[in-house]
Amino acid sequence: MHAVRLHAFGPAENLVHERTDDPVPAPGQVGIAVAAAGVHLVDTTLRSGDPNGPYGLPELPAIPGREIAGTVDALGEGTDPRWLGKRVVAHMGPDNPGGYAELAVVDADRLHELPEGLAEDQAIAMIGTGRTALGILGFTELTGDDVVVVLAAAGGIGSLLVQYAKRAGATVVGLAGGPAKVRHVRTLGADVALDYDDPAWADTARTALDGRAATVVLDGVGGPAARAAVDLLGPGGLHLVHGWSSQGVTGGGPLNLTPEELAERSITSRGALGPAMLERFGGGRTGLRRLEEESLAHAAAGHVVPAVQRFPLTEAAAAHRALETRGTIGKVVLVP
Repeated sequence: MHAVRLHAFGPAENLVHERTDDPVPAPGQVGIAVAAAGVHLVDTTLRSGDPNGPYGLPELPAIPGREIAGTVDALGEGTDPRWLGKRVVAHMGPDNPGGYAELAVVDADRLHELPEGLAEDQAIAMIGTGRTALGILGFTELTGDDVVVVLAAAGGIGSLLVQYAKRAGATVVGLAGGPAKVRHVRTLGADVALDYDDPAWADTARTALDGRAATVVLDGVGGPAARAAVDLLGPGGLHLVHGWSSQGVTGGGPLNLTPEELAERSITSRGALGPAMLERFGGGRTGLRRLEEESLAHAAAGHVVPAVQRFPLTEAAAAHRALETRGTIGKVVLVP
C-alpha cells in the first residue's frame, strides 16, 4: 500500500508519501480500506517532535493519523464476521496511529457503522472533532435566551458549535480570521459574523447586540481575542475554554482570569477538555463512545452539516502547513 510516513521529527516536509507493507489485523481487529483520514492540529505537534504535546511522541518511522473511515476488507482472528464489507468510521485512540494510509487496522470495539447517507469525510469530521463539540456543549444548557460568542467559528469544532447553538435558539456571534472565513461563518447561520483581526470587532459586536450581554463564550483561541470576547459577558456569564490556538503568537496562549476578576464580574471560567470532559460524560471509552454515537447521529439526521476541507493523501504536508498557518476552513481530511 501507499502511506504517509514520518522518518524524522521536524517540518511538514518530513511527511513522505511512499510504499510500505500492508497492515495485518491482529485478533479482535479489522482491516479497513481507507476512504478518508482526519488531520488534527495535534498531528502537527507530534510531527514536529514537541515533547510538551498532549501525547507521547511516536516511535519512528510512524504513520500519523487517528481518525479513519472506509470499508472493512479484512478480519483478525475471532473478530465478528458481521463487520466484513461494512462502511465504518473509527477514532483509533492516542496510542494507535496509522490513518494516513490506503489501508489501516483498528480494534473492532472502536468501530461505528456509518449511517446511510453519511459520507466518509463527513463521518471523519464527527468522530473526533464532532464528539469534542458535543462534549463542550455538555457544560452548557443553551436556550433561546442565550447570546453565545464562538471563537474560531470557521474551524472544525467552531463550525459545529455555531450550528448547535443556533439549533438551540441562541443568538450567535461567530468570530474568524479573514473575509473568506467570516463569509463561511455567516453561511452557518451566525447572527453576527466578525473578523477578529479587525481591532474594532468587539465594538461592532456590542452595536449589533443592541445592549444584550453575552452569556457564553466558547473559547478555542485564547490570547487577546478571548480577552475581548470575555469582556462581552454579563454577570452570570460562562467562559468555556477548549483550546488556545493563539499559542506562539504575541500575547497568545490560554486566557487565565484571576479569582478576583471572576468574583468582581460574577462570571465563571473553566476548561472543557481532558479529565473535565471525561468526568462529565462517564469517563474512559464508554463516555467518549456515547459522544461519538450522538455526534454521528446528529450529522446523519441533518441537524448539523460538518465543514470539510479535503487534501489528497499525497499532499499531507500541505495539509499540515495549512493547519499550522490557520489557512483551513472546517475539518481537514486526507483522501487516498
